[in-house]
Order: sequence, then structure tokens, then C-alpha cells
Amino acid sequence: MSRNGFPRHPLTRAVLSGLILASSSAIALAQENTPTDLGRVTVTGSLIPQTQIENHTPVLTVTAEDIQTRGFTSVAEVLQQNSLTTGGLQGGQTSASFTQGAEASGMFGLSPSYTKYLINGRPMLSYPALYNGSDTFNNLSGIPIDIVERIEILPGGQSSLYGSDAIAGVVNIILKDRMDGGVLNVRGGAYTEGGGNDFRVSGAHGFNAFDDRFHALVNVQYEKSSPIWGYQRDLTKQNNTKGYTPQVPTNDFLVYLPDQQNAYVMMDPTRCANVAGQFGGTTVLGTRAVGESCGSPFSAGYKTLKNGKESSQIYSSMSFDVNDNFQLFADALYSLEEVQYNAGSGYAFWGSDVGFGAFVDQASGEYMNLQRAFAPEDISAAGYRDIMSTDRNKAYQVTLGGRGNVGNWDYSASFSRGEYKLTERSFARWANEIDSYFEDRVLGPVLGVTDDGYNIYNPNWGAFYSPLPAGDFQTFTGFTYNKSRTWQNLGRAQITNGSLFKLPGGDAGLAVVAEAGSEGWSYTPDQRLLDGSVWGTTSVAGAGHRSNYALTSELRMPLLESLTVTASGRYDAFKIADKTVDKSTYSIGVEFRPIESLLFRGKYGTAFRAPSLSDAFQGRSGYYANSSVDYYRCGQLGFNPSDTVGCPYANESVFGEQSGNPDLEAITADVWNAGIVWAPINNLSVSVDYYNWKIKNEVNTLSSDQLLLAEYYCRNGQTNNTSASCQNVADWITRDGTGKLDQIYTPKMNIASQNLQAVTASFKYVQDIGRFGALQFSSNYTNMIKRELQPQPGDDYLDLLRDPYAMWNYDQYAKVRADGAVGWAKDKWTTTLYFNYIGKTPNRMAYLGKGYDYVHPSGYEAGKWGSYTTYNLSVNYQAMDNLTLSMMVNNVFNKMPDGQAHSYAGNIGAPYNSSIYNPYGRAVYVQAKYEFGKK
Repeated sequence: MSRNGFPRHPLTRAVLSGLILASSSAIALAQENTPTDLGRVTVTGSLIPQTQIENHTPVLTVTAEDIQTRGFTSVAEVLQQNSLTTGGLQGGQTSASFTQGAEASGMFGLSPSYTKYLINGRPMLSYPALYNGSDTFNNLSGIPIDIVERIEILPGGQSSLYGSDAIAGVVNIILKDRMDGGVLNVRGGAYTEGGGNDFRVSGAHGFNAFDDRFHALVNVQYEKSSPIWGYQRDLTKQNNTKGYTPQVPTNDFLVYLPDQQNAYVMMDPTRCANVAGQFGGTTVLGTRAVGESCGSPFSAGYKTLKNGKESSQIYSSMSFDVNDNFQLFADALYSLEEVQYNAGSGYAFWGSDVGFGAFVDQASGEYMNLQRAFAPEDISAAGYRDIMSTDRNKAYQVTLGGRGNVGNWDYSASFSRGEYKLTERSFARWANEIDSYFEDRVLGPVLGVTDDGYNIYNPNWGAFYSPLPAGDFQTFTGFTYNKSRTWQNLGRAQITNGSLFKLPGGDAGLAVVAEAGSEGWSYTPDQRLLDGSVWGTTSVAGAGHRSNYALTSELRMPLLESLTVTASGRYDAFKIADKTVDKSTYSIGVEFRPIESLLFRGKYGTAFRAPSLSDAFQGRSGYYANSSVDYYRCGQLGFNPSDTVGCPYANESVFGEQSGNPDLEAITADVWNAGIVWAPINNLSVSVDYYNWKIKNEVNTLSSDQLLLAEYYCRNGQTNNTSASCQNVADWITRDGTGKLDQIYTPKMNIASQNLQAVTASFKYVQDIGRFGALQFSSNYTNMIKRELQPQPGDDYLDLLRDPYAMWNYDQYAKVRADGAVGWAKDKWTTTLYFNYIGKTPNRMAYLGKGYDYVHPSGYEAGKWGSYTTYNLSVNYQAMDNLTLSMMVNNVFNKMPDGQAHSYAGNIGAPYNSSIYNPYGRAVYVQAKYEFGKK
């Protein structure tokens, strides 16, 4: 169906050279340097096939060869290591987070939900669990990396082509659809510091039949990896030994006095001797300024830093040429994964304050609370490995369609169906059982009740300060099972004409796309989490669905040989509950080539994100809004909202509920970018691009303070500039008969806004060195120039690049990030050195002190951690025509963030910023790739 040759000028050939060198034809390219003739191709960022790889929108491409030679182990790692990923991310290192078993990524420090993820150009399924407990996102695990053809990363707002969610950018993961013969990959490796052992095997085979009219590809991949535990790394095996305060053990056996500012008191006459064998014989007497307790400095190591995982994927792609002008196609991807992790001893304990509150010790007359952590010896012979939480993921996505051409018109139509099911098996402590166990074993019978309602006990301190008898732990613990699901249907039809009419610069192109679909989400927690049967843990249910349709058009006009203008527009409509949320978006892009080797490009457009299903339908959860100011009652006493000092209602505690909101509007953004691409010679290209976002109507939970302030304005007939309307106030604030606050409701609302500016740069260079082979150099760079966020209307903007406190709160850490590679190919050998660079980030002390000028009493100063660079090295050897042997060493110099420990106190078990760094260390992998059956 291709009708046009590839233009042979330096700009295109330089970019093409950088893409091809990584492939098996690298040597031929470097030595012969012959022009390549390609037809029109469709790249992410345009619906119209074109002869230029570089256009008005920058696209970063990571090929299958890049993935292998740079040592990437998963699609998630490819994207997390990308220079565009400047923010922090939750995942396997984030103990007890809502999605510890998932793998996420984002761009420019924005939420992962602001990036549109595609597989073969079609939207990925949303993960059923919610990022940070509230946000819909895509889990990048479950994609078979060995069958990835390339990953195209398109930064900037792209809603005029791709619809909702494409605010930060678009990522298109393109899987192979055809193969000559078959290939078998076997790969294994481990970390030199221990843990993380990995084995992966995959096989793929291409088939053809019916006089080469039928083509099929089948791929199967299996992988199993073990977790990395905290105790397997020096940095995390014990509480911080290099902090600004001395190391102290964890409070594993603690008695504290709530009416004496939670001072510690030692009630063990043996002073921890009876429990010295806990946590591998490391439990000791710990002394702090507030008192003494028993604990181990090594208990912090009993959590996983990297998830264990066992996964299988099956992928198939098929096509059948009905005739010369029409083809049927189909593809299907099925994934089954089981992810294991453990949040550690910090989430395996009991405390008296949660179940029945403080009590009075008969002997001393003191109000007391108890805290008791469970050691591996308490659990079983296998310890914490016996209480691993497990996420079981099952997902499929199937597409059926047809495509063809009539004259100059290409057309396609397809239908996709996908479903994602998640079962979370989580460690739990049963509330009644665990409270009863310690009441019977330690506290004993109630001996009386004080005048203020507290039970009086005579505790058995010997029983409290002792290991649990074998089997007792299992009587009050077990597992909960949360079940959740997402599904998606999408019908899509497209017509394209790459030669609509002639213009001075060439053929104009037009594409029109119509889409319609539906999607659903449900999250059903274990009933025991909802009715209070689980100690210290709750959950929130939610369910809903939405339908949508969209119409997209794109017109590409080469007005002159040197000037091309591309315009696109899209209309989206979503039916959410009984409300329709619709949005029109557009973009205008310009490409100007004053000379063959130089491209000036730019684009202005709009982007949006429709209310997600979780934002609209997440269930209600309760909280207490402590230290709330009742502005209305203070106003009745003559106090102005700007000065409530002295008001008796300025420190209220009120019960509140929060939830999703089906009345949300779309998040909107104005986005533009401008840049330059220069290719002075065939094998060199340099690009620099600037991006600017203005994002409005972001979703956040309404604060209790905003709601109470709105009530003051509404009841006094004043202008209400808050995000809550006066009708909201009437519906969401409840008072008793005396006027006292009884309850408030603070749902998600469109209240936040932010502004971003960023500069990216890319460099590619290929050098033929004659009989010594060929060299390739490539690098990508991102510099965040501006990111400011206004949490709610009327608030001051927070500077997320220069205010360290705000940077930590909003996971915006790296202002600068870069990566790159140097490759050398000669005969049967290829070698690649890859680097990943994270610029300076604010240290923990800058966050704690809320500024860079803070100095801790210990003398440790707030500031920034230095830049952080890791290197991966790979060597490939073509042992036979059909056999390639490889060795990859990731993090060659065993770099770890241990220098960050000085910025943390001595009671911290993971003294580093786990949102952007990791302590995994060096990993070594070997791989064999065997190809067979080629014709």
C-alpha cells in the first residue's frame, strides 16, 4: 500500500541511522552508508502516513535492540529510567502502599494517570487498584518484553489525537506482528548483593500459509524472580547507623504513658533478657530521651524492597489478505501474574490504643498503652516469608478488524475487548481475636473502672515481654481477599488519504477517526475490612461504568517544500452516571525546513482528562478533621476569617467523610511546544524542544477548611471564591440543634491547577571507524524549568522545583534527568555502555526543616544530594548465524544511595528516598537467543 519513496536528505537519514544501528544491520549501515528507501510510515503523534520521521511533534523511540543492549528487564523499567521521568513513583519499595504490587511510570513529575498508554495503538486497560488510594492508572507489568518491537514516547499534550488522559504525553508499546521462522530466548541472572534471582524464557514463531496470504505470530513468555529483602542490603538491614542522631532499636516491646506526653516506661524486670532471641537474637534494651523499650535495630530489614514475581504471557498476531485491497487482522494478549511482597514488621504489630484504648495499671496508677511487634520467631520457622501478601493479576485484550484501500483512501475498522481482574491476598490481624489474645494473656481480668471510664488491669509483664508460644500467632492472623476488576470495549474506524490533493510542498493528507466504547471498574474489598473485623486496616469499595464516543480528524498540509502545517481536532463525550462530560480539543503544528538539514517545529493545542471511574464512583471513607476552624460560629462572635486567634471555635474536631464525585468536570490543559532538529551530516542529529503546560480543574479532595470557609461566606451573603458552592455547603455540612458542627462531607472536586515548563534535548551520532567497526552515541536530557501548583483556589502557588517541602509532598524530585548510550559494533561483537543520570535532589533534612537554610541541632544542614549516575554494560556475541550469546551487567559500579543516610535519623530503617532511588545494586544476566526456521 506504499506509494512514495523516502526522501534522501541528511535530517531523515541521520535519525534513521540512529534507529538502525542498534539492529543486526548496524555494520552494513556503518560500512556501506547507502541510502535507505522506505515508504510512508505511521508514527505515534500522527494518524497520517508520512515520509518524514521527524515532524512537528518530538517522538523518542526505544527499539527492541535498545531494550536488550541497555539491560532493561521490563517495559516498566524502560519507562522509569527514561529521562522524561523526573518525579517519584510508588511501587515495590513503597511499603503498605495501595499498589505495592504494581509498576507505574509517568512524565515530567505529573501523575501516572496523566500519560496515555497504548499497546499497538490501542488504550491499555486500567489497573483495578488505585494509585495512592485514589487515582486510576496503568500497571506496566504483564507486557512480554521479548516480543516488543519498539516503544514510542510522545511528550506533551496529545488529546486532539488520542483523547482523554494524554496531558503529559503518550506511550505506544508496539509488539511484533510478523516473524520469519522462530526464536527462543533464555535469560537468567541475579544481584551480586543477594536476592532478586531471575529466570526468563520465551519462544516465538511466525507462520504463513495460503500462498503467503496468511501470517501469524505466536509468542509465549514465562518469568520468575525472587524478592529482595531489606536484610539483604547493608543500607536497609538495620536502623540507620549514619544518621544525624545515634542508632536506636525499634520499639518492638513498648509501654508508654499517654497522659505524660507518651513517655516510655520499662516494665520488664529482666530488662529485655527474655526476648533477646527475637529477630535473630538482636533484640536489646533501647534508650531514648523519652524512656526505655525493648527492640531490635535489625527488625527494619524484614520487609521486601523488590517484589517477587511469577508471570506468564501469551501473545498472538494474525492477518489474512482476502485480496490485494483488503486484509483481516487480529491480535490477542493474555497475562497471568502473581506478585509477592511484605510490608515488614512496621505493619505486623499490635497496640492497645487501636482496640480498646488506654488503661490504668493497678500497681502504679498510671494510664498506659502497649505496643508489641511480631518477630519472625513469633510467626513460624519461615518467619515473614509465611505472611507474604500476594497480588494475582489476570488480564486479556483481544482485537479483531479489517483494513484495506480504495483508490487513494485507506480504511480500517476494529473492535477491542479487554478485562483485568485482580485478587489481593493481604496479611491481616483479626480485631477481636488479637485484642482478646493480649487481654487474656497480658492484661488479665478487668479489676475496675476509673471515674473517667478507663479499665483497670494488673498486667502480666512477664507474658508481655516474652516470645509467643508456637502456633499462637496463627490464632489471630490470616489473610483478606480483595477482588477488583476493570473492563473495556472499544470500536474504532478510520479513513486516511495521504494524497488528498496537491500543494506546492507535496500531497496533503487527511485522516478521520470515529470511536465508541464503554468501560467499567469495580473494587470489592473483603467484607471483614468493611465491618471492622480487621485490626488496624480498613478499605473503601467503589464501582461504576461510563460510555463514550469520539470523532477525530487530522489534516496535514505541505504548503511549501519547506513549510508544513498540521491541524487536528477531536470531540469526546463521556456518559458518567446521569451526566455527560464532553470536551473538544485541537492542535496546530508547524514544520519549517529552511534547509535540508534543519527543522524548526512547534505545536499549540489543548488537552484534557475526563473524570476517571474512581474519581466519580469511589465509595465513602471516614476521617476526623482535627484543629478545624468553625468560621461561621467564630464570625458570630465578631472574628474575621483572616484572624481567628482567641475564638473558642478555632480548634474543633469534626467527623468527616470523603468520596468520589460523579459531578466532576474534565481536567483541562493548554499545551504548546517549540523546538529545533539539526542534522548537518547524514549520521548526526541534535534536537532541542521546549514544553509549556497550563493545567486547570485538577481533581483533589476538598479540604475541610475550604468547606467551612465557604459556609462563612455563604451564610453572611459575601462573595464565595472557594471551590464549594453555597448549595454544596447546605448539603455537606451538618450541625446539631445547638449549632455545633456534627459532620462534614468533602468529596473530590475540580480545585487544583498547575503550570509546567520543561526543556528536552536529544543527540544521536553514528561513526564508521573502518576495520574497527562502528560507534553509536545517543543521549536524552530533560530539565524542568518551572512547576508550580495551586492546591485550591485562593491558595498561594507552591514551587515544586525550589521549595523542598513541596517537592517531597508532591513527589517532584529531579529537576534534571538524562540517559544515553555508547555502542560499538564489530564483526560478531556488539558492546553497549548505558548511563542513567539523576540531577541533584533535596535531602530529607530540607524537607523536615521546610527549607534549604535549616540547620538541625545536631549540626546537620539541609541541602541537596549530589547527582546520581548508574551504568549498565552489555556484550553480545554472534556465536553462529542463528545463535547470539549475551551478558549484561546492570549498575556496573554497584552504586547505591547510601550517602543519603546522613540526612535521616537513627530510627529510620530505609534512610534514602525510595520514590526515585533504589538500593538493589549490581545485577548480572546472561542470555542466549536461538533463531530457527528462517526461509
